[in-house]
Amino acid sequence: MKKMLEFKAHDGEIEDIALGPDNKVVTAGRDFQCCVWQQDQLVTGLRWHENLPGIPDKAYRYQACRDSGTFLGLGTVTGSVAIHIAFSLQRLYYVKEAHGIVVTDMAFVPESQPGRELLGGHEAALLSVAVDSRCKLHLLPTRRSLPVWLLLLLCAGLIVATILLLQLAFPGFL
Repeated sequence: MKKMLEFKAHDGEIEDIALGPDNKVVTAGRDFQCCVWQQDQLVTGLRWHENLPGIPDKAYRYQACRDSGTFLGLGTVTGSVAIHIAFSLQRLYYVKEAHGIVVTDMAFVPESQPGRELLGGHEAALLSVAVDSRCKLHLLPTRRSLPVWLLLLLCAGLIVATILLLQLAFPGFL
């Protein structure tokens, strides 16, 4: 093996590292940050006090990270578990103190046949393990979205309603 790249990712030690799709790397550091990198360029990041305001960032920090390609799973030294969208880091799931203490590792359930059976109707499943000697399964409910045809129908209805309101407000508009 030979070194391909070297850069400063965090102030202090790196707690965990995960490889994601498109040569992206996710790091969780002792500096209370979780970062997504493309080569040596920071794509996006989370700082504890920005992610959960009102909670002192010195009391908590990201400890473990895993990237499924679509989702990023994060565990903390306080036992909390979160799932974020990988490319935007929007939080979709959070359980404060899911474990009694430090989350040491986590893994997404693979999308194989047995994995899909475990998922049921959920969008993702994350296993977390901690110093409390427990393994927990976190299920991310499927997000609801509008079908494209319904969105187009709503847009068309909005345009018609706008034209009718303009006609009422300004007779002879058309």
